[in-house]
Amino acid sequence: MVRKIAFGSLWLGFIAYAFIFAPPDQPNTFELIKNLSTGQWQGINPLIIALFNIMGIWPLIYSAVVFIDGRGQKISAWPFATASFAVGAFALLPYLALREPNQEFVGKKNIFLKLLDSRITGVLLTLGAAILVGFALQGDWGNFIQQWQTSRFIHVMSLDFCMLSLLFPALLGDDMVRRGWKDNQLFWLFALIPLFGPLIYLSVRPPLAEVDA
Repeated sequence: MVRKIAFGSLWLGFIAYAFIFAPPDQPNTFELIKNLSTGQWQGINPLIIALFNIMGIWPLIYSAVVFIDGRGQKISAWPFATASFAVGAFALLPYLALREPNQEFVGKKNIFLKLLDSRITGVLLTLGAAILVGFALQGDWGNFIQQWQTSRFIHVMSLDFCMLSLLFPALLGDDMVRRGWKDNQLFWLFALIPLFGPLIYLSVRPPLAEVDA
């Protein structure tokens, strides 16, 4: 119950901050999102381009754990995982509040779960993230900080990245146990490295064993 209240309170607090305390919306926000989505990147800070695209990688990282975790839950995982592609942690926090600890996987993996469970998926996501981080190194930090202070979109997207980094350990422990990993040192290695910790985990974790119901 404490866990549910904690995640629920965090969700409500994040929403309140994003809409009440974050910097105001800027007139060009919709145009910026459209250009970022369609690859019209001329004149946009590479840091913002990289962050926007990394926010597309995070939902894939979570999907590789959430859809498997959801097999043993009373609630369906797919609405939360799917919505996270649009709103990130705003969609995943309610799932974390509603789910129960689940350290078993029962049943067979369908093609979709086999794809999410594949180490190749983790490796491809890691390569994509590394390219984006390399691209971000060309960015202007002064400009990024200014936009972070004045643009709600940039501000909340940055906090969403931090939130997704902090929340992953809430699912990591159960996923490791489902695969026979109970090494605390490995847990903290994957948990404490932002972005690349979860990506390395997806790239090296043992395949999920199928168990008959």
